[in-house]
Amino acid sequence: MMEQLEALIEPVVTGLGCELWGVEKLAQGKYSVLKIFIDSDEGIDVEDCAKVSRQVSSLLDVEDLFQGKYTLEVSSPGLDRRLFKLEQFEVFKGAQVKLRLRKPFDGQRKFIGLLCGVEEGDVVLRSGSDEEILFPFREIERANIISEI
Repeated sequence: MMEQLEALIEPVVTGLGCELWGVEKLAQGKYSVLKIFIDSDEGIDVEDCAKVSRQVSSLLDVEDLFQGKYTLEVSSPGLDRRLFKLEQFEVFKGAQVKLRLRKPFDGQRKFIGLLCGVEEGDVVLRSGSDEEILFPFREIERANIISEI
């Protein structure tokens, strides 16, 4: 469903001069929260978020993809931006990241380290012990940049 949602939303976001950074859906009981993260080379301001919110909201009302009530939130990815796509890991090569895996690797699910890039669909992370660990992208549940500010 998320791929279908992104495919539906992306042309609207790019048409408004922004990049669709990622989409996150959170279920909270009978309500859902749909978070849309947008970015731009010039940066994102409140007006950009408002324009995207209005257009996407209208689109979602017509498409009727959600059962029940939902809240739509549109924002920039922020300093501790979440990485949604494999290409984003390559762009942020050299940054410190936090990873949470779907299943434990060597007994742990959370890792922090230097993002060394991408190799054949795997995310390469250098941990504190200077060893490089390859994580299959599909096994990463969540990844965020650690801001240095």
